[in-house]
Amino acid sequence: MPTPSVARKQLRAHALKHPEAWADEPWPGDHVVKVGKKIFAFLGGEGPEVSVGVKLPRSVLFARAQPFVTKMGYGMDKSGWVAARFGKGDKVPLALLRSWIDESYETVAATALPKRKR
Repeated sequence: MPTPSVARKQLRAHALKHPEAWADEPWPGDHVVKVGKKIFAFLGGEGPEVSVGVKLPRSVLFARAQPFVTKMGYGMDKSGWVAARFGKGDKVPLALLRSWIDESYETVAATALPKRKR
């Protein structure tokens, strides 16, 4: 089981593999990955917890049924955003989170990038 730090690094690296993806820190200590000017993955900050926020139009019902998923703040949950949160010692399902990052990227890139760049 990866440590929170290793899990965050692996998820960040996976998100950055997507075309035109780039890392940003729009608020002190909060790491996100964007495509164009739009966020497609919230990766939280440093510390003993791992959190990932993604937009899941296809998988949202499945995601919300998971015990580690909570609503995103600021009303974002109404448009398919979910937050997966893991405490110290929790098993982090990296493969599932990677697939959710992929779905979020595809969803956000569809409006953030011209077709030729997707």
